[in-house]
Amino acid sequence: MANVSMPKPIFVVSDGTGDTAEKVIRAALHQFAGYLVFVQVFPNITERDQLERLIRRAAKERALICTTLVRTDMRSACIELCQQHRVRNVELLGQLLVQLTSFLDQTPEGVPGRMHQADERYFQRVEAVEFTVKADDGKEPRLLKQADIVLVGVSRTSKTPLSVFLAHKGFKVSNVPIVLDRPFPAELQDVDQGRIFALTIDPESLQVIRHQRIATMQMPGRSNYSDMDYILAELAWSEELFRRQPSWPVIDVTRKAVEETAATIIKIMGERGLGQDWGETGQL
Repeated sequence: MANVSMPKPIFVVSDGTGDTAEKVIRAALHQFAGYLVFVQVFPNITERDQLERLIRRAAKERALICTTLVRTDMRSACIELCQQHRVRNVELLGQLLVQLTSFLDQTPEGVPGRMHQADERYFQRVEAVEFTVKADDGKEPRLLKQADIVLVGVSRTSKTPLSVFLAHKGFKVSNVPIVLDRPFPAELQDVDQGRIFALTIDPESLQVIRHQRIATMQMPGRSNYSDMDYILAELAWSEELFRRQPSWPVIDVTRKAVEETAATIIKIMGERGLGQDWGETGQL
């Protein structure tokens, strides 16, 4: 009988949501090929007895514990309990707080959940997400003038996921689809042209994406949607529209992650004096 490998458990222990620690761990895991790991998040751990129960469980399951605990007493308790129960422990925040204390010459307040407080900027980001959902795919042209960012591009150039990602950063985003031989909506002329970004993509990559879209959505009646001649004509039409608008940055999204394209847009917005610091947006 063949041996069956069981996933190795990693416990993420946080006095907040645990989002930060989980992201760091998953980023690190990408450097390991073929790993089998189960990451479990334990948020809002603010008492020693909660911590001790988790560490006892980690000892039984032979788990690795990764923590983001801002209170000094909780970090000390974690180290003590992990040593006592022989559990591996990685502090993701402790050493950084120590170095920042020295660097800033200031003692950290040690208040859990500061990153995720529902302050004014949090509600502004919620408003941005709600706006972006309403303005998706050109559904509400009247909203174009209210948008911080407007994205234009043919179907399947990541307009919607990019819009949502930027909305989580605090930007109200509208996106407008380009359809072959159709002009842009008249309302686009009234938008600050410095806020409009054009998206393009390699035709072969677009064809693959559209084939997948057809299979997922079961759209047998739209065969020309993924036809190469139609794609080339649509991209040529979009390029012609873009040439008429030299102030629009044209961004090639071929094989780019949404985060990479968003970073490019935010950088350009900053250079144009249209950006703003929204701080940490993980709570969304």
